[in-house]
Amino acid sequence: MSGRTLRARALSTRSAVLATLGMAVAMVVALIATGTLSVAHGRIGTGAEELGEPDYGVCRGLDPDCYHDWGNFDPAKGYRILLYTRTAGPRHANLGPALATGLNPPLTDANVVQKAMIKLGETGGFQVDYTEDVGQLASPNTLFKYNAVVFFSTSRDALDDAAQTSLRQYIRGGGGFVGIHNAFGTEYNWPWYEGLLGNANFYDHGASQPGTVQTVERRDVSTKELPARWNFTDEWYNLVPAPTRVRVLAEVDESTLAKGVAGNYNHPGHGDNHPVAWCQYYDGGRSWVTTLGHDAKEFTTDGSFAGAAEFQKLIVGGIQSVSGIKPFCK
Repeated sequence: MSGRTLRARALSTRSAVLATLGMAVAMVVALIATGTLSVAHGRIGTGAEELGEPDYGVCRGLDPDCYHDWGNFDPAKGYRILLYTRTAGPRHANLGPALATGLNPPLTDANVVQKAMIKLGETGGFQVDYTEDVGQLASPNTLFKYNAVVFFSTSRDALDDAAQTSLRQYIRGGGGFVGIHNAFGTEYNWPWYEGLLGNANFYDHGASQPGTVQTVERRDVSTKELPARWNFTDEWYNLVPAPTRVRVLAEVDESTLAKGVAGNYNHPGHGDNHPVAWCQYYDGGRSWVTTLGHDAKEFTTDGSFAGAAEFQKLIVGGIQSVSGIKPFCK
């Protein structure tokens, strides 16, 4: 074989390799541009940095243009919220026994959350209806009677198909959503709901223990009356994924957790940025959420439970903001 032929083959091989590399680079660029493949950025905590950037196909984040102000709520009629506490899996003790069907069924003294939320509504300027009947969420027309829907420690598949559709239409019409504590352990296999939580989901938690909450955003309605640091006892959820494109309002200082940060499924904790409350616009509506809310004593008013007063101010402010009583996610 002549030297000229060998050189020609070498040049041909090199050109083929370069063409293949060029095609690969172009494919990656195209995938990133379309959102099919993305580079994680700005994630909170370790252990959730290589999950990509999930795309829920909606407008979400901190831009008020994501909100649909379509006139579905009339402030002249007052403010009402629907408290939903249905559980299809683990049930937190502070919810008390499961409720009968219908709207506002009888409560027992053990239904601590429901009774406490009614009282907080009386001082917070909103009326509270409560239910664990999924049929009460079956129609957007029903939900549009409420300025916000509050999921408090719901669990697993707490919604059927009709309720899922109804909730999505309600949010798209400018509705408000508040998710408290095990709302993060709900509807795991519904990506739209995960986005509603801020691109976040419960993974595990360690021992319930005292810790110090840091109020990192002092301008928001839900946090402006809170001290910079306050003590509280909770399970301190670890999240996978952890929230993105949200305004983090409060975090737990992991250095104050004497029993450690590792969860029961070995999540290592979130390090210096362990969020416990945040807000965002989502798919036309407003979403305010907190991972706090495990203990029934958080609703005491006698000072016997550290952080109870602060927790109550936090969730009342969150409800007021998504309901339109006060400014949202400022």
